[in-house]
Amino acid sequence: MSAMTTTTSTSTEAPLSFRRPSGGRTIKNALATVYVFLATVLTIVPLAWVLYTVITKGIRLILTQQWWLQSQRGITPRREGGGAYHAIVGTVEMALICAAIAVPLGILGAIFLIEYAKGTKVARGVSFMVDILSGIPSIVAALFIYALFITIFGFGRSAIAVSFALVLLMLPVVLRSTEEMLKLVPNELREASYALGVPKWKTILRVVIPTAFSGIMTGIMLGLARVMGETAPLLILVSYAVGINFSPTSDTMGALPTMINSGRDQAPQLPGYERVWAAALTLILISMFLNLLARAIARASKLKEK
Repeated sequence: MSAMTTTTSTSTEAPLSFRRPSGGRTIKNALATVYVFLATVLTIVPLAWVLYTVITKGIRLILTQQWWLQSQRGITPRREGGGAYHAIVGTVEMALICAAIAVPLGILGAIFLIEYAKGTKVARGVSFMVDILSGIPSIVAALFIYALFITIFGFGRSAIAVSFALVLLMLPVVLRSTEEMLKLVPNELREASYALGVPKWKTILRVVIPTAFSGIMTGIMLGLARVMGETAPLLILVSYAVGINFSPTSDTMGALPTMINSGRDQAPQLPGYERVWAAALTLILISMFLNLLARAIARASKLKEK
């Protein structure tokens, strides 16, 4: 009994030693740490540099009231004044029209692929076409809409035509992000709902979609942020307007990307050069606002679930 007690006390009192890896493992660990640190720096430095340049060169104008309330009508590159109200209205208007078409199609397409046609030849074919669509350059989408709606159907250039081209760019982003979020929903939730006698369509609507809602909203905001900065569809399908225009059927419409493009060749000493940087900063702020809005909506939906 005493020997057993001595053995037990000796084993429990023996200190545990945690030694650092030595030899080749130490070298590999150090190299991996250095590589990760360098990759992080190479990612952050250009981003910080771009943000610093845009902010320092465009902050003065966006802090003025006239930048948000006036257009560029009657303003020349050599003249001070005017704002980006016309471009902000055009950008938001075309993005909302695009979202009204792309978001329902993307969400319904993802639901079809995951909930109804998973593993079938139809699902593989649709996924293949979505992969091709996600790699199409914006100018190709614009030329397709130009050939289809303007050359064949005879419609004129308009902001709606731009929105149709942007749909081709936003649709694969929304569909793919929604598809991945639906895959993350545990099957146990679906099976529990089916066991209670809930129909499949109601399970998708009441269980699956709310569970993946935050991820779906993030995908929608990413898609919007992408299409709002596209320039090629605007250059091909609508003319740039320096005045305020609310009609999406008009052949002229202001937008922040085309406002930047129209003043990109201005001399640095001219007021028009500063307006280009202010328009770029405005576009960044709008994208940031959309992302913050998506986070707020997702957080609110989680609070309601609790």
